[in-house]
Amino acid sequence: MRDDDIIVGLDIGTTKIAAVVGRKDEYGRLNIVGVGHAPSDGLRRGVVINIRKTIQSIKKAVEDAELISGHKITRVYAGIAGDHIRSINSKGVIAVGNKDKIITEEDVVRVIDAAKAIALPMDREILHVLPQEYVVDEQDGIKNPVGMAGTRLEAEVHIVTAAAASAQNIVNCIHDAGYEVADIVLEPYASSLSVLDDDERELGVAIIDIGGGTTDIALVFDGSVRFTSVIGLGGQHITNDISQGLRTSAEQAEEIKKKFGIAMQSLIENDELISVPGVGGRKAREVSRLLLSGIIQPRMEEMLQLTMKEMEKSRMVDFLGAGAVITGGAAQLEGLVDLAERVLGIPVKIGMPIVSGGLEDSVENPMYATGVGLIQYALKHEADVDQSDRHGFNWIVDRLRTFFDNLFK
Repeated sequence: MRDDDIIVGLDIGTTKIAAVVGRKDEYGRLNIVGVGHAPSDGLRRGVVINIRKTIQSIKKAVEDAELISGHKITRVYAGIAGDHIRSINSKGVIAVGNKDKIITEEDVVRVIDAAKAIALPMDREILHVLPQEYVVDEQDGIKNPVGMAGTRLEAEVHIVTAAAASAQNIVNCIHDAGYEVADIVLEPYASSLSVLDDDERELGVAIIDIGGGTTDIALVFDGSVRFTSVIGLGGQHITNDISQGLRTSAEQAEEIKKKFGIAMQSLIENDELISVPGVGGRKAREVSRLLLSGIIQPRMEEMLQLTMKEMEKSRMVDFLGAGAVITGGAAQLEGLVDLAERVLGIPVKIGMPIVSGGLEDSVENPMYATGVGLIQYALKHEADVDQSDRHGFNWIVDRLRTFFDNLFK
């Protein structure tokens, strides 16, 4: 297998950076051939705050993935998240251009261009234009209008925007680490590609990606993304609460959360004592697991309640027939499904990446949903390079460059 046959997803998170290497086998199935990860402390809520540390973490994660896969990595598909992300639904309308009144791919491009012609502040750029459905001469619900007869074509799309500076900083870090950016993708959108099946997409489902610094939300219905949002709370906030409540270091608090954490006190049948290391040479103390859960549960409830408020803004909660799928590192917290079902009032499951071969056991964890999803995104779009270049990050990277060139002239 040649180095240029592989696809690399780079999940740049607040607490970790993960690189996942995959390829498509002869049957078109995704095989994972390498995984690497590194701690991340150069970002806050998805935004780069320390260039040097972020570059170092990217290099470490990618080099580990190279070692396992046996391939030299030169370019990556990168994820982006953070509370600078905004989204809006928009519509575009055109008259069908050719004399035969048969809709062509060029007509679809024109109507998408019309739909994304929205007023944006100078410091923001379009990240994605995700088609939801098309309407041909008032016939709605059309997924692909190419080849249909009609005189009037409408497109309903979901537009995701990012702060131009935040996106550019991520690109710069990747470039300075020595890698090319093939594309940049909204992380909950990527996660949806790796953990959802077709039935869930059609029936309606919420993706709740709980990362270290943010909780990212995507609502999918009738096969398309209908709503996205971001909450500025994540697993790191739980760790900080534990650190403060138990008077221990953040590093020890994270270990305690992973080993003993549980989302609901009522799920603890037999309480046990936990040894909590002191700081600054102080003695270790013993606390009950009930006390630990009493710290975790209120914060997790707050995150889920804020998630529900965001979902209610979409007016789509009643259309989530498949419920919710939770991904991200914090999805590993014991008892989270029970708490989420109680707060959200819909069925909930933990989302594991769907892969068919290779090192699939290595990514059978919700923390790799975005990394695997970035590879799925690449596979999904490789047959449509022109449209990807026009509406994906390859299209906005030139606009970002122009934006900053003009800014600093």
